[in-house]
Amino acid sequence: MDFRRVSLIALPYAWLLLLFLVPFGIVLKISLSDYALSIPPYTPTLDITGGWPAIRDFLGQLDVENYVFLTEDDLYWKAYLSSLRIALISTFVTLLIGYPLAYAMAKAPREWQPTLLMLVILPFWTSFLIRVYAWIGILSSQGYLNQTLAFLGLEPVTVLNTNVAVYIGIVYTYLPFMVLPIYATLEKMEGDLIEAAQDLGCTPTEAFWRVTLPLSRPGIIAGCFLVFIPAVGEFVIPSLLGGSETLMIGKVLWEEFFNNRDWPVASAVAVVLLLILVIPIVLFQKNQEKEQE
Repeated sequence: MDFRRVSLIALPYAWLLLLFLVPFGIVLKISLSDYALSIPPYTPTLDITGGWPAIRDFLGQLDVENYVFLTEDDLYWKAYLSSLRIALISTFVTLLIGYPLAYAMAKAPREWQPTLLMLVILPFWTSFLIRVYAWIGILSSQGYLNQTLAFLGLEPVTVLNTNVAVYIGIVYTYLPFMVLPIYATLEKMEGDLIEAAQDLGCTPTEAFWRVTLPLSRPGIIAGCFLVFIPAVGEFVIPSLLGGSETLMIGKVLWEEFFNNRDWPVASAVAVVLLLILVIPIVLFQKNQEKEQE
């Protein structure tokens, strides 16, 4: 047996076990527990120290009342649907903005591309919270946006504490995750294909729709997944930029954990959210495998 090969293969599985499966098992265990006024604020229904008999009794009397509660309260399924809607719209808007940027970067002169790429990555050098707080200064009632409108003689607008502000924050934050994979795909595309399409009678617009866009599909899919998956569970942006009417599951999850201190329900919310996100994650991995093949 080649131990070096086994150790090389075992390393990512050990990483997955320690950083995903073990935390997920802990959260799943808490979600099957009962709420209690204690520290921590739950009573475990599974005692591993009891051995196999305790585990067998636990499986025979599985307590899923927290998951049943999620289906009975409208708040939770509305939060899931609202999160999916906001994530889908944000992903679509990010694609509309990110694709032209990536296309322009790929078509720019070769000596300018590293500079343009650095400008896209540059926001990552600043703290995420600082960038979100900066939008508060821009979108507030006395912010730079309304000051500019007043200078132009226009009426002020209310953007902060609305869903529009949440869309702006998500699109701004995750735009590089859309631009970079699309740029990587377009940059590798052979320019001779466009010339061949035009030689065969295609106009530049037709060549784009028939050649460029289909060949850039892997980058579009990767970018959409990289934006959609974290946007569904986003918490900071709706908390800082959204108002009381902004309902997202990440915000509900935080309130259950820290305000209500109902860890079993909060863990059930987290487990269901993870199961929802497993679908796009699996699809993203399948797309990556096809692209590598």
